[in-house]
Amino acid sequence: MMQGQNLYRALWLLCGALAALPAQAADNAVQKLDGARIQANAATTRDWPSYGLDYAETRFSKLKQIDSGNVKRLGLAWTYNLESTRGVEATPLVVDGVMYVTASWSVVHAVDVRTGRRLWTFDPQVDRAKGYKGCCDVVNRGVALWKGKVYVGAFDGRLIALDAATGRKVWEKDTIADPKFSYTITGAPRVFKGKVIIGNGGAEYGARGYITAYDAETGEQKWRWFTVPGDPSNPFENEAMAAAAKTWDPSSRYWEAGGGGTAWDTLTFDPELNLMYVGVGNGSPWSARKRSPAGGDNLYLASIVALDPDTGTYKWHYQETPGDNWDYTSTQPMILADIRIDGKPRKVILHAPKNGFFFVIDRTNGQFISAQNFVPVNWASGYDKNGRPIETEMARVKDKPFDAIPGPFGAHNWHPMSYNPQTGLVYLPAQNVPFNLMDDKDWRFNGNQPGEPMAGLGWNTAMRANVEAPKSQPFGRLLAWDPVQQKEVWRKEHVSPWNGGTLTTAGNLVFQGTADGRFIAYDARNGQELWQTNVGTGIVAAPATYEVDGKQYVSIAVGWGGVYGLAQRATNNRPGPGTVYTFVLDGKAPAPAQVAQQAQALVKGVPYDPKDVPAGTLLYVNNCVFCHGVPGVDRGGNIPNLGYMDAAYIQNLQNFVFKGPATSRGMPDFTGKITSEDVDKIKAFIQGTADAVRPAAK
Repeated sequence: MMQGQNLYRALWLLCGALAALPAQAADNAVQKLDGARIQANAATTRDWPSYGLDYAETRFSKLKQIDSGNVKRLGLAWTYNLESTRGVEATPLVVDGVMYVTASWSVVHAVDVRTGRRLWTFDPQVDRAKGYKGCCDVVNRGVALWKGKVYVGAFDGRLIALDAATGRKVWEKDTIADPKFSYTITGAPRVFKGKVIIGNGGAEYGARGYITAYDAETGEQKWRWFTVPGDPSNPFENEAMAAAAKTWDPSSRYWEAGGGGTAWDTLTFDPELNLMYVGVGNGSPWSARKRSPAGGDNLYLASIVALDPDTGTYKWHYQETPGDNWDYTSTQPMILADIRIDGKPRKVILHAPKNGFFFVIDRTNGQFISAQNFVPVNWASGYDKNGRPIETEMARVKDKPFDAIPGPFGAHNWHPMSYNPQTGLVYLPAQNVPFNLMDDKDWRFNGNQPGEPMAGLGWNTAMRANVEAPKSQPFGRLLAWDPVQQKEVWRKEHVSPWNGGTLTTAGNLVFQGTADGRFIAYDARNGQELWQTNVGTGIVAAPATYEVDGKQYVSIAVGWGGVYGLAQRATNNRPGPGTVYTFVLDGKAPAPAQVAQQAQALVKGVPYDPKDVPAGTLLYVNNCVFCHGVPGVDRGGNIPNLGYMDAAYIQNLQNFVFKGPATSRGMPDFTGKITSEDVDKIKAFIQGTADAVRPAAK
């Protein structure tokens, strides 16, 4: 009997040891992961060790076990439940068989890619009631890995280092420079030369942008570089800030609203040149007249800036949108490439920011090479030989509404693009979301005047939105773009804006997820659709591919959301839970059950006084519209449209807006922000709007 027990114990221990092998192997691999190994991996791309795969962030995999000839055999290897209901924007990182991926609210998951089994999770415990402090959903774009640690930026502004083997917190730093501003982190950190680099978001609320470098081992702050100047009555932090201040009008006291320039997404690194590149965001407020009445370029808004990664010292900049007036961030992903232009090799940055132009600039010195619009635009007719936009008469219309084309959602947003050196093409998610803007002549910082969009929750754009119905048409498309010839080679039209990022491979493939819930593989050469699968909910993130035990896998983290996905969707069914889908040739795993389609009926029967509708309209715009959309007009995204809620919910709306149960899911607590009488007026607007659109909805 004793021998049997000993044998059982030995088998149990052996099974436990075998089960732990993938985690141990990955721990060893991540322990050794540094810059040299990231560069070495670029030769084979077996792992996916950093956000854009390699330092150049090409998202080009040299794996070709899956190719244009056999991709139709792709099947599901496994799925993993991210246990989230809000947007999922992360690109999974994979090192030696372990995946590190984030869900909404900055929750980190470690997964064994051989089985889809959970190894550990880490929840930074972000206060769910503070979700309103971010403009664009409670998303997170992923982690960074370096020498045995996993780094994640939490939504509330903390940078956290975790043990890669266990998920245990090693250190944590509060990155917020000034707590009076509404800073958040949604972007993935990067690690360059032993320093973890992170920026922040918040320019819609009023913020001064910056990026910070921390020692990867200890968390000690090594340097911080602000993107726009501060109060000129104080000494400027460096010569770059002194130079920038000359391009701002101090009469507006721009520093009180921060000025903007939050660097909330893209960071790339050229180890050969020892330069890192930062994409800088929009102005705060959006309106250039309010921000800098006398004009000026307002450096370094909407710019690419090169810094020394060792010291944070400014090296050069190129400003893509001088005097930004339209929320035209330059935070969209950059790709570093070596291409031939006019017969000469050039080290370049390829960039497609919100403003609708595709840029090629010299990454050694910031010299402008070329720019061409990749979607219709109405604010500029092109760029001159010096790299300045030739603005149209539409660009800065005064005192009346104007259609911004592209609008603040951008011709290209954060959704990653990819570059295939075999085809010479960039695969770019492009879009148009119609939007009408007008300068708010009555705006003042934190003034919260009636009808100012989301001002009740801290927004400070100094713009009125959709005062007139926009006339442009919405679209979403995948473009194959030739950066040398600056022209479109092929395109695929989608049913909606807000489609996912792209991945391209040596197997002549391009992968992309769509807003209507499909994951698709195209021939990279001509755009022919070769394979697709339905995942039941919209995809906004970008895929990754990697090799384990001789097999090539493709993974995509699915979960509808982001700023457009809060109030809109392209699927008939409600958004499903966040899920990682992983595919392999001849995979046979069963697909998870999809969220059933739900019939939507307009709310009916809530009593209200029609006289309250106009005031309720302004209150709704102040506090609700960007999250819940227009009642009964928009469909609702990962947040419900109130025009389709049960009447009992609307009748008892005060029970939800004041310390309500939905605060645990991200609903703000409006206690002290609005009154019970205000809630009655908002009810009137919701029911009145539903009644008004009901005939058209039949």
